[in-house]
Amino acid sequence: MIREFVNEPFTDFSQAQNEKTIKQAIEKVRAQLDKKYPLVIDGEKIDRDDVLVSTNPSNPKEVIGRFSKADTELAEKAMSAALKAFESWKTVCPTERARYLLKGAAIMRARKAELTAWMVLEIGKSYAEADGDVAEAIDFLDFYGREMMRLGGPQPLTVNGMEENELYYIPLGVGLVIPPWNFPLAILAGMTTASIVAGNTVILKPSSETPAIAYKFFEVMEEAGLPKGVLNFLPGPGASVGDYLVSHPKTRFIAFTGSKEVGLRINELAAKPQKGQLWIKRVIAEMGGKDSIIVDAEADLELAAEGIVQAAFGFQGQKCSACSRAIVDASVYDEVLQKVVEKTKKLKIGPAEHLENNFGPVASKSAFKSINEYIEIGKKEGKLEHGGGTIDGGFFIEPTIFSGIDPMARISQEEIFGPVLAFIKARDFDHAIEIANNTEFGLTGAIYSRNRSKLERARREFHVGNLYINRKCTGALVGVHPFGGFNMSGTDSKAGGRDYLMLFTQAKSVAERF
Repeated sequence: MIREFVNEPFTDFSQAQNEKTIKQAIEKVRAQLDKKYPLVIDGEKIDRDDVLVSTNPSNPKEVIGRFSKADTELAEKAMSAALKAFESWKTVCPTERARYLLKGAAIMRARKAELTAWMVLEIGKSYAEADGDVAEAIDFLDFYGREMMRLGGPQPLTVNGMEENELYYIPLGVGLVIPPWNFPLAILAGMTTASIVAGNTVILKPSSETPAIAYKFFEVMEEAGLPKGVLNFLPGPGASVGDYLVSHPKTRFIAFTGSKEVGLRINELAAKPQKGQLWIKRVIAEMGGKDSIIVDAEADLELAAEGIVQAAFGFQGQKCSACSRAIVDASVYDEVLQKVVEKTKKLKIGPAEHLENNFGPVASKSAFKSINEYIEIGKKEGKLEHGGGTIDGGFFIEPTIFSGIDPMARISQEEIFGPVLAFIKARDFDHAIEIANNTEFGLTGAIYSRNRSKLERARREFHVGNLYINRKCTGALVGVHPFGGFNMSGTDSKAGGRDYLMLFTQAKSVAERF
């Protein structure tokens, strides 16, 4: 019997041995840098001269790896391979499919330090953030494997006379998985293995910012024994390869995490049926947020300030769940602002590979440019309380706080996806709820208050997919906090929840009368 699901514990880097282990892992990974990697179709490793280059955002001159890029011809080859593999994979027992995930989770657990090190170097995650990413990836495999065992068994139905009745879940077909760079292992692993364990085959188009950790995931599943063609690794440009596969008549579903603009384009392309297409394509999308933390007049202000700083500046604010708006009751506004600024000043900025640095670089040159443009906008829309500058050597932007921001200002409404926090003054609790709900997004939010009636109102009226009470709005755990948002934040797919796998299946009801 397999034990019940439990979340993978986080590593305590205050322990000397754990710090030593991760530093050794970083050196091991560094010895493997600047290698060339193939794309993989039906188990065949294909090298191309046309490559995308992954670099270390803490030191952009350091090349992580060079990755062969696909074109539309190779995308078609991947589709053919995935279609062929689907014919046999869809007939594999759900429990057998689940065991590939459980094996993959065990391999990841054994390689936890190494996988953590890859993300420290490739995308600038701190030790804790990278370790949490690996832990979440392990959780997804463990959780979805067990969930498929549950869904693969007999489903409860009402008895009806002399009939035998059953309902079971069958796979959809070939899916295109497009993961983001900010959780380059966890979200990638979650979307991909949910697709696979449900009986589908996958074309994985990793983020161009994080192809190395994506390839390491592919190696894990290859070692777990996953049959050839079930998972195909296909780096390539979204404008050509991505659009081609989204529009392909044989693509059955697209699982995407990324920006609102790209998500809406995928939804639009997928909605248009192509010649020979037999189905309505399914789109499972998580498209970001503009997340708020409300601080009520009756809150624990120290706890609230700590939660705001953690949620706003963890991984440099590069989370769809990050707090980008602090909505604070006017009576405690100045005090909370002061506490947040004081705590933010204590953040240590520098290369992610050094344990003492808990605030690293932003992901890329394009992110660096875009975030700095928003900082200049913020200087016109409010008062710069802290940060706003850059640091040489990498894509380092100081954690930045603006006060006096109007609820409809650009930095209050537009997703910045970086370390920029807008402080907004609310007249009272009614006004705070009104402001919190005034964006087109609805992903996460949090409220700090000791007033029970206000907390209950927030449960009813704060319109987000994931609401947190008296804690930060980041840090969802698989199985504990099913994750997904409302409105332009996506399809509220609830990753890590007990109904998530149903999005990758279709239910078939069979009745036989004797």
